[in-house]
Amino acid sequence: MGLIKEPLDVDFYVDPRPMTEEDEKAISDFIKADKMKRSKRNAGRISKSANMVLPKAGRKNKVST
Repeated sequence: MGLIKEPLDVDFYVDPRPMTEEDEKAISDFIKADKMKRSKRNAGRISKSANMVLPKAGRKNKVST
């Protein structure tokens, strides 16, 4: 991904204002809804680590020579 170049002869002014409680709540609600949507979509998937076969306790791994 490349850099976005600023157009020539254009000045950007930013007014740093703190977020209002309404803005914070809107962002928080959006994040919660997105997490719920993602968890529902990924509910049927099995992670790669769950598919790994672990050696049984007490069994020593032999190295073939």
